[in-house]
Amino acid sequence: MSEESQQLDNSVIAELQNRDHSTLAQQLDELSCEHSDIIELLAQYQVLSEQDDDDKFDTWYDNLCEDKLRVLKGFELYRAHYEQLQSVEND
Repeated sequence: MSEESQQLDNSVIAELQNRDHSTLAQQLDELSCEHSDIIELLAQYQVLSEQDDDDKFDTWYDNLCEDKLRVLKGFELYRAHYEQLQSVEND
């Protein structure tokens, strides 16, 4: 794992603990990705993560640019928060 990826992972963990999306939202709003890029990225992510071929997923993931990695990590962060909210509401 590269140092940049490790720093990004550490920031995701900090955001999860903080539950404040404002810093992440600002970072995501500054990315060069267009909406169609993000939709394609999330579609690829969903399809590849549902398959049993970990090597194929790992190769795809390892070749993503930093902006796309930020989008995926942001998506996972938001999803984790919404899942936590749903579990609290259902209790």
